[in-house]
Amino acid sequence: MAQSLHDKIHLIFDCLLSQPKILIPALSSMIQLTINGQSQQFEAPINVTQLIDHLALHGKRFAIERNGEIVPRSQFSEQLLVHGDQLEVVVAVGGG
Repeated sequence: MAQSLHDKIHLIFDCLLSQPKILIPALSSMIQLTINGQSQQFEAPINVTQLIDHLALHGKRFAIERNGEIVPRSQFSEQLLVHGDQLEVVVAVGGG
């Protein structure tokens, strides 16, 4: 006996409802950055200025490269770092 479209739809929904549920984890604001080859996690997104504070670089001469591009100092507070960013921090060393 042929099933009606209505019966087929109910059968599909019954099968779907009987399947184990997939739980979607809560979204996290945690981000992971790679800084000079080392993975570091932060509880929330940060900008480059906050990263400088974290790395205690104030008063030092340094350059920051984000994903292959130099970040101009004028953009430190505007550059929001996101999960997966690759950073290179180069600190100038004086001497002779």
